[in-house]
Amino acid sequence: MRVLILNGPNLNLLGTRQPDVYGTTTLADVEDMCRAHAPDAQLSFVQSNHEGAMIDAIHDAKTNQDGIILNAGAYTHTSIALHDALASVELPSVEVHLSNIHAREAFRHHSYIAPVALGQIAGFGAQGYLFALDALRAHLAASA
Repeated sequence: MRVLILNGPNLNLLGTRQPDVYGTTTLADVEDMCRAHAPDAQLSFVQSNHEGAMIDAIHDAKTNQDGIILNAGAYTHTSIALHDALASVELPSVEVHLSNIHAREAFRHHSYIAPVALGQIAGFGAQGYLFALDALRAHLAASA
């Protein structure tokens, strides 16, 4: 299983950014957790604060990944371009959020990613990435 784990804006600040909302786990910790959880998978990690770079990573995934796990951060609620990129590459994807976006401000309740994702995992902190890996693995196995 080859998976792109793509993180969007401000996720490079995990561990120090609003720990009451996002916890104290760093992005490096998340990557280590994912590697330990799926040692047989080929995981590629990309983080960018720039929408275009994220779109480029999604496009690149079309030819060398089996699926995508995406935490688009605030772009979840604003980016039709990320929606279109995911739709264009036609790879199974899982949307992840550390916090429960539906229990936060109203503007966070809408996702442009959800309509083109297998599903959405929100509110379980870093554990959500592991749930996403399991969901993607199950989907790929069922599709084989």
